[in-house]
Amino acid sequence: MQQTAPQTSPRRQTGLTLIECLIGVTIACLAAGAVLPGYGRMTEKRHLEGAAAQLETDIQFTRSMAVSLDESLRLRVQQDAGGSCYVVHRGSANSCTCSSSGAPVCITLEALIREVRFAAPAGVQMQSNVSSMLFTSTQGTVTPTGTLRLTGREGRSLHVVVNLMGRARTCTPAGAVGGYPTC
Repeated sequence: MQQTAPQTSPRRQTGLTLIECLIGVTIACLAAGAVLPGYGRMTEKRHLEGAAAQLETDIQFTRSMAVSLDESLRLRVQQDAGGSCYVVHRGSANSCTCSSSGAPVCITLEALIREVRFAAPAGVQMQSNVSSMLFTSTQGTVTPTGTLRLTGREGRSLHVVVNLMGRARTCTPAGAVGGYPTC
C-alpha cells in the first residue's frame, strides 16, 4: 500500500491591496469634502440659535425679576473692539458697562445681575437699535422697545424683537435662517 502525501489546496489570500486601500481613502476624502461646507453652515446656525435663545431667556428673566423684586431693571447692550455684550443690572442706564477684558464694570457690586459677552473671534456678534432698555416693576413693560441683531460669520442673522409688554420674539430678515419667521 502506497501512501500518498496529503494534498494541500492553494491558500486563498485575504486582505486588501494597496490600490484598493487608496481607492477607499479617495472616496472618503471626496465624501468629507462634500460634507464639510454644510457642517460649517450648520454650526453657525446652531451658534446663532443658541445665542438668540439665551438672549430671549434673559429678556424674560429680566422682566420676571423686575416684577417679582418690585424694582425696575435694565438690560444694557454694548459693543467694543473685543466684541459685544449685554448686562442686566439695577440702577441708571450707565450703572454697569462691559469692559474689553470681558468682566462687567458696575458702580456698585449689587447692581450686577447677569452679563453675557460675545467675543469678536467667537463668530456671533450682537448689535442693537437701543443702548439700554428699562423693565418696569409694575407690569414688566419695557421702555424703549428694541431689536437686538445677532449676526454670524457668514452674515446670516437672527433678530430678537422686544415689544412694549417686555415679550421677545425671534425672526430672521429675508428668511436667511430656516425655521424662523421672516422679519
